[in-house]
Order: sequence, then C-alpha cells, then structure tokens
Amino acid sequence: MTETLRPVIVRACSAALTLFGVSVVVFMAIHLLPGDLTSVLAPRGPAELREAILLKFGLDQPLHIQFVKWLGNIASGDFGVSLITQEPISEAFASRVPITLELSALALCLSIAVGGAIGLWSAMNHNSPLKSASGKLAGSVLMSIPDFILASAFLYVFSRYALGLTVGKWTAFSVDADAHLRAIVLPVLTLSALGVGLFAVTIRTAVLSILSQDYIGAAIARGMSRGEILRHHIPRNLAVSLVTGVTIFAGYLVGGAVIVETLYSIPGLGRFLIQAVLNRDYPVVQAGVLMIAAFVVLLNMTADILYGVIDPRLRK
Repeated sequence: MTETLRPVIVRACSAALTLFGVSVVVFMAIHLLPGDLTSVLAPRGPAELREAILLKFGLDQPLHIQFVKWLGNIASGDFGVSLITQEPISEAFASRVPITLELSALALCLSIAVGGAIGLWSAMNHNSPLKSASGKLAGSVLMSIPDFILASAFLYVFSRYALGLTVGKWTAFSVDADAHLRAIVLPVLTLSALGVGLFAVTIRTAVLSILSQDYIGAAIARGMSRGEILRHHIPRNLAVSLVTGVTIFAGYLVGGAVIVETLYSIPGLGRFLIQAVLNRDYPVVQAGVLMIAAFVVLLNMTADILYGVIDPRLRK
C-alpha cells in the first residue's frame, strides 16, 4: 500500500510546490506590466483621486504584503472581487468556465475521433505508400496551421457569405439551442484542427510501432486477420500514447481557448482573462492563471498515475 501511495504523495507535493511557484510568478508579472489600475479607472484624474483608488483596493501597500494577503485569501477559498466590476470572482468564473469547458470538451472529442481514425487508417495501410503518406501529410498540415489564421479565414468566409453558421453571436443553449449550435461549430473546428493533426500523427506512429513487434508477426503467422489484430492487440498497447496525446492537447486547449474566444467574441474564461489583463484587474488575472495552472498540474499528475495503471512497468 505504501509503495502504491508513495508516487501519488510525491506528485501531490510536487504539484503544490509548482502552484506556489506559479502564484509568485503571475503575481509579480501582472504588477510589472506598464501602468496600473488608475490608468484604467482615472487616466486623466487628479493625483488625489488616483491615490484614493490605490488606497481603496490596497494597492498602495508593498508587493510582498499584497501577495501574502492574496495567498491567504486563496488558501481559504476566497478569490476576491473584480476591481473593475466589483463582481465576486468565483461567480464570474462560474458563469464563464462552463462555456470554455464545453468548447474544449467538444474539440477534444472531435480531435480524438477524426484524428484517431486518420492515424489508424494510415498505419493499417502502411503497405500502401500513397495512403500511408496521405495520412501523415494531413496530420502535419493541420498541426502547422495557427489558430488565429484558421479563425480569421473562417471569420472572413462565414461573415461574407451566408453559409448557415453565425459568427460573433454567441447564444446560450438554454436560450436557443439551434442558434447555439450554429454559433459553436466554427470555434470548435478552429480549436480541434491542431488536435486532429496531433492525434493523426501520434496514433499513426504508435500503431506502426506496435505492428513492428515480434508478437504481431507471430499473430500474422498464425493466420490472425487484420481485424483480429486491431481488436486484440492495438487498443491496450495504444493506451499510453493516447493518454499522452490527450494530456498534451488538453493543456493546449487552455491557451487556444483564449485566442478563439477573443476572435469569436465568446464570453468564456479566456476572453474574460484577456479583458482583465487589459484592465489591470489584478485579482481576476491572478486567480484565473492560478486556476489554469492547477488544471494543467492535475492533468499531468493524472496522466502519470494512468501510465502506471495501464502499464505496470512504468509504475516506478
């Protein structure tokens, strides 16, 4: 039992130290940006007004005191309030995080389904140079297209021509399901493009590696068909590569959502954080980045644990 829990405990301690380091870096980085809150709320105000604003929000205190107070509030579950809207940050996140999660989950599922199919098809047809190379080429091309380029192309085409999908008109599913579906298609396609390429290349490489093993040759010699090999030998041996791909792409989605939500005017967490940076809304930026860091750290810790579950040789 101790041997089983020890790696988990070590990873948990490492995650806690990582999050502390992230909190220090993000706190210092946001305060080192040119300008401050007064440049947003009172850009032409008198010195007395600017000093009153700093005093009201405690920004006149030394940075180390501000950091200790903020960290203590975070530890107690209090994210504070937005300096601009005076809205509790936890409530602001609660209304925006589900939107980002929906986009990310749909993009992840689409990427695994389409990219996995392309990679598997390309690998299983490795004896055909044209089919094998076309799958590899498709994955490489999709991985090389930046989000903002693809989003800009979609915005131009679908705003210029009436093609049935809406651009920049986000509607909640509970308000209008049809409008919601028409508004979410382009953002999901934009986010999933890199994922399709990533899973196509990753799964193709992994399957080719599996097919080159001696036990696959022995299975073929015993008369096992391609379908039987695909059912009995590929899934479990492919699991580690699939977990790695999901971990990498899920981490990427956090940053990709910032760009996509901004370009498509989607009121998710990414766009909210961009606006907070521009407005020097320190508590929002600090809480948002820390929450994203916690998600990425938890994601990697979960992947490490899954590796040991899937393949006992990797537990140490």
